Amino acid sequence: MATNTNNRTPEQVRREIETERDQLAASVDHLRAEIGEATDIGAKVRSKLPVVTAGALGVGFFLAGGVGATIGLLARRGREGRRKARVGRFSFVERR
Repeated sequence: MATNTNNRTPEQVRREIETERDQLAASVDHLRAEIGEATDIGAKVRSKLPVVTAGALGVGFFLAGGVGATIGLLARRGREGRRKARVGRFSFVERR
């Protein structure tokens, strides 16, 4: 039989082990809940939906060439005159 170096009875040691086991189980449950909250991406996106939507629209516009196309359209309008008539591929334009 092992010698008792800290003056505790086997029953006291069993109770301490049981207490530690309960505390460990509670800590694991708490950690699982926190991990569940930290990895819930859907809730995070839902809370910032307007910002995410605006960002997605901006990135989509940029990737689709919207900036260049818009500037080209505006520059073309200033350069060209008013269209008088159009026949097929041909246009009659009044230059300013």
